[in-house]
Amino acid sequence: MPPMHDEEFRLQGPAFEEINKKLDRRHFLTKTTLGLGALAMGSLFGNRLFGGSTTLAAATPGASTTLEEDVLRAIPNFAPRAKRVVYLFMSGGPSQFETFDYKPKLVSMAGQNLPESVRQGQRLTGMSASQSTLPIAPSIFKFNQYGKNGTWVSELLPYTAGVVDDLCVINSLYSEAINHDPALTFFQTGNQLPGRPSIGSWISYGLGSDNVNLPTFIVLVSKNAVKDQPLYSRLWGNGFLSSKFQGVQFGSGKDPVLFLNNPDGYDGSDRKEMLNYLSKLNELQNSVYGDPEVEARISQYEMAYRMQTSVPQVMDISKEPDEVFEMYGPDSRNPGTYAANCILARKLLEKDVKFVQLYHQGWDQHGNLPKGIAHQCKDTDQATAALVKDLKRRGLLEDTLVIWGGEFGRTVYSQGKLTADDYGRDHHPRCFTMWMAGAGVKAGITYGQTDDFSYNIVKDPVHVHDFQATLLYLMGIDHERFTFKMQGRRFRLTDVSGRVVRDIIA
Repeated sequence: MPPMHDEEFRLQGPAFEEINKKLDRRHFLTKTTLGLGALAMGSLFGNRLFGGSTTLAAATPGASTTLEEDVLRAIPNFAPRAKRVVYLFMSGGPSQFETFDYKPKLVSMAGQNLPESVRQGQRLTGMSASQSTLPIAPSIFKFNQYGKNGTWVSELLPYTAGVVDDLCVINSLYSEAINHDPALTFFQTGNQLPGRPSIGSWISYGLGSDNVNLPTFIVLVSKNAVKDQPLYSRLWGNGFLSSKFQGVQFGSGKDPVLFLNNPDGYDGSDRKEMLNYLSKLNELQNSVYGDPEVEARISQYEMAYRMQTSVPQVMDISKEPDEVFEMYGPDSRNPGTYAANCILARKLLEKDVKFVQLYHQGWDQHGNLPKGIAHQCKDTDQATAALVKDLKRRGLLEDTLVIWGGEFGRTVYSQGKLTADDYGRDHHPRCFTMWMAGAGVKAGITYGQTDDFSYNIVKDPVHVHDFQATLLYLMGIDHERFTFKMQGRRFRLTDVSGRVVRDIIA
């Protein structure tokens, strides 16, 4: 059948009678009065007024926003320090005792029961609550000081030790969530219960895209990680925001994005024409029903079309110089590994993707911790440090925020049997370590302090909401003003708390 011309494009059949009736001039003007005003204002401020290259971000069913609220939402509140973020999430809860929080006094206390004066009646998981004793387990790994300010780093992280002058190590993170699923959800969405937008989705909603050919928010999951705890796509989901703001997971196989490539036997020559007519159908549907997800679907089809040419190019790391693979480590030549994903993250950041998140599972060591954490560090240490160095030498670190950390820390006591070279650690949300580097963050410092047991914070506590507020601040966003009205309430990433940790900002 020959293609239809624009003047012939009119829906046929009784099922579309109502739609066709609504396509008169009066109906058009009635439906678009506010939209034309919005476009006029947009011409004064540029595309970034409404979330980068997109138009005014659509509310979801049940939501109610005004133009004034969306203008407040979309414009950065002040000059951002960071243009983009790469978040290296170590899922499972890395032990601070074996990485950054050096506790030498524990050596003489090995095997002793954790004093009640330290525990202070704090909640335990069901795995530890049944133990008759909580035997103190000092780390068997050596620590040394590195960098200009003598940052303590474990022997398990020799490559990270080499870049500590670029890092801000925070030893005083804390959370209320003691189990994996709520703790992961809390870090990623600001609430322990599912259903809220993820950090990357909030960033995508508020700041839009600097590259129209790639998603604003991209997720990479290591294929070579120990799958001890599951990851759910809702961790990078859009929650109650429009679906066009959800994270897009890239895989490592032939089709990095599912259903993006053309099927066998189809050359795609008429794909653009087909999408144009499909877009018109969707626009007609939207004009009648006003369902914002129709707009989201239109933009997703258009993005998919552009990604057909942009994704294969950016996903191909085979043309990287040998010295890049040597810097990131031997695994970096194997697509889908953590090391290869770090190279890919750098390429995506070079393309101005706003938010890139890497997930690496396997840090949940309730038993056999020394062997398990040594394996995890071997898989991630070299590539993590290489990413920091690579961004720095390319001039990207100055406006890219790099984040490393998990959902909580580990206990000072051993879960189960304690021997001289073997022990495990339970979940501990009351203090743990993460680090940040790059745009706007003080380099080469250690912030916060825990007691001799790394059980309680004694100086400069940083709550999960404080971390989220600081991340948004570095992106130019006031977390208290950055809201989305849903079912009569204004929601935000930091819920009803959070403060910017200004002492770590350069």
